[in-house]
Amino acid sequence: MNFKLKALPLLGVVSLVAASFGVSISAVQSQSVKTIKIDGSSTVFPITEAVAEEFQKAQRGRTRVTVGVSGTGGGFKKFCRGETDISNASRPIKQKEIDECKAAGVRFIELPVAYDALTVVVNPQNTWAKNLTVAELKKIWEPAAQGKIKNWNQVRAGFPNAPLRLFGPGASSGTFDYFTEAVVGKSNSSRGDYTASEDDNVLVQGVSSDKNALGYFGYAYYAENNKKLKAVPVNGVSPSEATVKNGTYNPLSRPIFIYVSSKAVDKPEVKQFVQFYLQNAPELVKEVKYVSLPASAYSTAQGHFNNKRFGSIFGGKEAVGLKIEELMSRDAKE
Repeated sequence: MNFKLKALPLLGVVSLVAASFGVSISAVQSQSVKTIKIDGSSTVFPITEAVAEEFQKAQRGRTRVTVGVSGTGGGFKKFCRGETDISNASRPIKQKEIDECKAAGVRFIELPVAYDALTVVVNPQNTWAKNLTVAELKKIWEPAAQGKIKNWNQVRAGFPNAPLRLFGPGASSGTFDYFTEAVVGKSNSSRGDYTASEDDNVLVQGVSSDKNALGYFGYAYYAENNKKLKAVPVNGVSPSEATVKNGTYNPLSRPIFIYVSSKAVDKPEVKQFVQFYLQNAPELVKEVKYVSLPASAYSTAQGHFNNKRFGSIFGGKEAVGLKIEELMSRDAKE
């Protein structure tokens, strides 16, 4: 006797098999979903979040992408412990972090994904800080200012005798590292008597609710909140796509990155995600208000990823005022 097995929808087959073993369909489905774990910089977060959303739509539920915000430093700690597949970073990886990764057997591919105009902001009611020099920013933020530079009139003669209330990233932030290097002259060298947070939205809220406040963070958070914040020109130059690209917004324009772990690079879902990221970055970077790299830069990054070019072009050190052309011409070293 010949029997014909009636074709069942795939979901029906899975349901029957799952039911026969006493397993729920949701449990079976969850086992087939791949997860990509990302953490790190709050500055890079808007880009990676936008990419993750589009990628998950394209994957139709086959892959889940989690994006955390621990700051660049906090993200690298997790990355070097093997807890994440990709790390968002608003500065290059430091030598100490390279050593920690190496000790744990983690190599990495460094991929620039955009440029940021690190932005100094004040409250819209601030009518006096129409421009600040790097020297004045140093006067405000250097360690020697702690407990001493407390009023605006101490920054410049003619500014009002009003309290200077400061908001900025915490010490685990890559933005903190870059700003202190570029403005104060030494990474991690800053006064400590200010409101600090790894969450840039907290800083936005602080400055937007205080007439006498001043803060700094990535350009996207300013652009998203430009009706309740005012960007301060630095050395007479305002942050913008044009001033970043022509190199005049110096020293506060900088490249931002994702780092891909060698322990994840061969996972099909991670490969697909990184390729999707680099293909869609030009559009999504602009969408979240950062400065996209030239098309050739993304092609170069794609080649570095495909060829597994491990290491960093920075040798464990920050590079202040690095232009896009210089960024792409450097060779990576492990």
